[in-house]
Amino acid sequence: FLDEWTAVKNYGGKTLIYGGGAESDIFIAASKFTGAHQPCDTASDDVSLLAFTSGSTGLPKATMHFHRDILTIAETFAKEILQPNETDIFAGSPPIAFTFGLGALVIFPFWAGATSLMLEAAAPPILLKEIATHGVTVLFTAPTAYRAILPLLDETPIPTLRRCVSAGEHLPKSTWEAWHAATGIKIIDGIGATEMLHIFISAADDEIIPGMTGRVVTGFTAKIFDEDFNELPRGEPGLLAVNGPTGCRYLNDARQSNYVKNGWNFTGDIFIQHENDYFQYQSRSDDMIISSGYNVAAPEVENALLTHQAVIESAVVGLPDEERGMIVTAYVVLRPGFIASDELKKELQDHVKSTIVPFKYPRLLHFVETLPKTTTGKLQRFRLKD
Repeated sequence: FLDEWTAVKNYGGKTLIYGGGAESDIFIAASKFTGAHQPCDTASDDVSLLAFTSGSTGLPKATMHFHRDILTIAETFAKEILQPNETDIFAGSPPIAFTFGLGALVIFPFWAGATSLMLEAAAPPILLKEIATHGVTVLFTAPTAYRAILPLLDETPIPTLRRCVSAGEHLPKSTWEAWHAATGIKIIDGIGATEMLHIFISAADDEIIPGMTGRVVTGFTAKIFDEDFNELPRGEPGLLAVNGPTGCRYLNDARQSNYVKNGWNFTGDIFIQHENDYFQYQSRSDDMIISSGYNVAAPEVENALLTHQAVIESAVVGLPDEERGMIVTAYVVLRPGFIASDELKKELQDHVKSTIVPFKYPRLLHFVETLPKTTTGKLQRFRLKD
């Protein structure tokens, strides 16, 4: 990063480095300062932080958030949905450089006067061990981590855990049900965005409907539109648009006009809003597969695959096909003890046919060791398409 920064031209400001021990190290500079520190005079609508998107769909974007936005996500999602208290101990896998982790491990515990357990590395086995060791009560992580922890719970019980939150990637219904059966805890699902700073649709406790993301958090409004900006009736899939006390402000990026239209923030997700006001995730707008004229939502096929005992992770994309336009293609990571074979491939294809509908089954299925993800655990489907 330093090599890239020093290559920047026409910058006249002062650069301080976090750590390293050189003269430019901010800690060294602070230790040598002998004058009086003058607090910066800020307003609620001054920029407080630059948060970068994870790059799950391409080149990351820098989003600008105000001081008031930091309190806003605490007074909305944390207060209404999470409901933490000062006795809670927070932990999770998301880095605090990304807004899911920033809220989970810094803003929310600070706001509640609670404790945050900071982990150098948070792979599922390590995360589980630390939860048990430190009596963690609130956990934030991705769906893949919940699935990876499940088979380890018999050896490492976690009786102190009372709140689990999943975001950053679609939470399959099968994962929610398996976790609830094993722990009795109802995972709080939610959709947020770096552009919006944190979660704006969610539900908790008895308000949770497995397979549904939830309802809008107080203060936010969400609607479903078609590509011509016509609001769609309940029950029809379309583009999710949201507005509220936070919103997208890209730093010097022409893609701002793609995200914000007519005062609405378009997240790039396809949702259905039902008559009960609950929102149900379908797919990313660029992940909807149109095969032989049929719409196939990749997460629906992934969830069907995950209900098979041999599958621990799955990813589904559409690849070009002359006959069908696009062909449903699955990439599958097997659980330990299962061996990739043509017989297992057909078994998985037949399993999808019987679980959802036959025309949505993956005509191509590849066994892989790992799936490409960002540092926050988001699946990078665009890399599979390439």
